[in-house]
Amino acid sequence: MEPITLTSRRLLLRPFAPGDTDAVHLACQDPEILRWTEIPSPYLRSDAQLFAGTIAPAGWQDDSGYHFAVVERSGALAGALGLVPRPSPGTYEVGFWLAREHRGQGYGTEAVVRLARWAFSALGAVRLEWWAEAGNVASRAVALRAGFRLEDATAHAAAGEAPRTLWSASLFPADLGLPASGPGRIPSGLGLRLTGTGLPDPGAHPPGSAAYLPSRGRAG
Repeated sequence: MEPITLTSRRLLLRPFAPGDTDAVHLACQDPEILRWTEIPSPYLRSDAQLFAGTIAPAGWQDDSGYHFAVVERSGALAGALGLVPRPSPGTYEVGFWLAREHRGQGYGTEAVVRLARWAFSALGAVRLEWWAEAGNVASRAVALRAGFRLEDATAHAAAGEAPRTLWSASLFPADLGLPASGPGRIPSGLGLRLTGTGLPDPGAHPPGSAAYLPSRGRAG
């Protein structure tokens, strides 16, 4: 897909570029981002350079992930936002982080809603997923304000890792007042429970582990 730019009331969601390296590196020194996201720790300038200049652009080229810089109208980088395809057709995982100085202003919710509307209308997404490690209440608050509905907590263990508990939530087009393009929401009380060591596709990222996308949880 060709990279695109989205706008919301206060924000610009644009593709990352090499010029974002220093701002990404600075933001990712925050202990909360390091704690709740799947990024290297310590996070070096070379990591930010690799993400902004290589990984993020490559995601657009091969449709492995759509990464947006969340930018204030002043030009300041407020955070990162992205979509990664899941094994189920039409399903994408949403990941995000916000720099410490830009939290508490509703930017996370505003950006996620704008991204979701684009995913449902332009990508033909039928379901969006949010995953976070249990305890990331700030990220959960953003997801809930954006319209996601919580599902069951799951126990997950990637190869060689200790089991951890993940929270999950989902968003469907109807939740945003958009026409449904696939199966609707499962009735209340019949939420999905995915437990075990991963998803059926052994080559796919397990939920909450997409490389460099803030997907284990989100400092929001």
